Amino acid sequence: MAITKEQVLDALSNVMDPDLGKDIVTLNMVEELFIDGMDVHFTVNLTTPACPMKEQIQRAAENAIVHLVDPDAVPHVTMTANVRGSEGRTHVSDLPTDPSTPEDPLSQVKNIIAVASGKGGVGKSTIAVNLAVALAKTGAKVGLVDTDIYGPSIPTMFATNERPNINTQRKLIPVEKYGVKLLSMGFLVDPDQAVVWRGPMVSSAVKQFLTDSEWGQLDYLVMDMPPGTGDIQLTIVQSVPLTGAVIVSTPQVVALDDARKGVAMFKKVKVPVLGIVENMAYFTPPDAPDKKYHIFGKDGARNLATRLDVPFLGEVPLEQVVREGGDEGLPAVLKDAASPAGRALTEIAGEVARQVSIRNMTGEATPKVEILFKP
Repeated sequence: MAITKEQVLDALSNVMDPDLGKDIVTLNMVEELFIDGMDVHFTVNLTTPACPMKEQIQRAAENAIVHLVDPDAVPHVTMTANVRGSEGRTHVSDLPTDPSTPEDPLSQVKNIIAVASGKGGVGKSTIAVNLAVALAKTGAKVGLVDTDIYGPSIPTMFATNERPNINTQRKLIPVEKYGVKLLSMGFLVDPDQAVVWRGPMVSSAVKQFLTDSEWGQLDYLVMDMPPGTGDIQLTIVQSVPLTGAVIVSTPQVVALDDARKGVAMFKKVKVPVLGIVENMAYFTPPDAPDKKYHIFGKDGARNLATRLDVPFLGEVPLEQVVREGGDEGLPAVLKDAASPAGRALTEIAGEVARQVSIRNMTGEATPKVEILFKP
């Protein structure tokens, strides 16, 4: 008997997206379905190209066809992704616009992620840079804005001091490198010159980076925040609709005390906390790969995430490739993606994308679970 589309869809309704708790048919992820004899062709459109479950979902879909439709069927599954945006934002760039209505400069930015910390020196910029580059490596459209006006790190960490151009609408055009659109005060001032501004001027500059710049279509705009819970953080929260915040800390008690305050600040202003990253989690000597030395303490950020009931996004080891990558302008996820730190940073990017998808689809975060297939 010929295979029908109804049989295929019925079988695929047993393949669950473990994060969203629904099957891929109900979630309208199955597209372009056609059947040619025993060959079954279809596309599974995920909510992010950085989905860490992509291969498991593909295998589950293939198994569903073979086990529930016909053992001789040959599934041809194409995996693609369309990043969903935060609720209430407009992302359809091909809709006609009313020239009499001021255009939202961030209307084509689907998700805005703040990377923050309660104190300096915990590697927040390192996490933000590698997060942005790792997301771009998956095929996502990514921007990165350096909102640390006094101590910008992006020019060094991307090895570029190119000045952004200005378009005919007098808007800044971000610099682009490694597939990431970039803006930083470091592109606008001499590297040896200090920015000596009072709070209102700093807040104005941050607003200009966000709303007077031509970001275009982005799946993710990552914001490298300055440390603390002051003027710039409040300006950002009031100026743009954040999808969520990522908090960076080391395992050290002093850092954890300030990380706790960072989480509290975002919760107070109703910004979802996507999770906590533990940076400099441990050191492994090159000549003793089986040993771990917890120089700054052990599992501090992991335990804090549990106590505050927010997701733990992962831990990054203290490794030379991370420091070298930052100094050379070649982030660790590009310099040595196979290193322990490179793998950890890549996995953290996938977990951040996962949390964003969950919140956009359900409004809440869930713990990691395995792919579900009900034969």
